[in-house]
Amino acid sequence: MIGKLNEFLANVKLELKKVTWPSKKDAYASTTIVIVVVLVCAVFLGGVDVILSRLIRLILG
Repeated sequence: MIGKLNEFLANVKLELKKVTWPSKKDAYASTTIVIVVVLVCAVFLGGVDVILSRLIRLILG
């Protein structure tokens, strides 16, 4: 059991060495894009919600 665990951890270590990690600049840029897209989607969905809520209130009277 311990032998299998050690082998697994050794394989994990080898795989992590193969990973190409993003630079700090790339990580910052990607994070900024994600935050902007989330904010745009939130504003859009909030606007749709307000419009549909007012429309339903108008219809139901």
